[in-house]
Amino acid sequence: MAAVMARFTRPAFLEVAQEDYVRTARSKGLRQRLITWKHIMRNALIPIITMLGLQFGFLLCGSIVVESVFSWPGLGWLLIESIKTQDQPVIQALVMLFVFEFIVINLLVDLLYAVVNPAIRLR
Repeated sequence: MAAVMARFTRPAFLEVAQEDYVRTARSKGLRQRLITWKHIMRNALIPIITMLGLQFGFLLCGSIVVESVFSWPGLGWLLIESIKTQDQPVIQALVMLFVFEFIVINLLVDLLYAVVNPAIRLR
């Protein structure tokens, strides 16, 4: 997952670094560190945060596979065993738990958008 994030982060920073407001900040004489953190970082983090949210979703699904392959006791293993024995209440509870986790992660991603970029804040 680190390779995917690295391949996604670099083009996002390079794209934002070429924007007009970054060029304007440089022409005003602002320090490069300030330009990087205030102008480039804030706007480049939006797609990166989105990718992190998706990566957490993939981790949830991957835990089910890893726990079932290696027979590690956990929620993923319990879900697979419940499917094998057709234990409907446990299956429904675990699916709802995984859905709830995914919804919470997406909510946190949306809230991070507002923290990173003030222009996105709700009114």
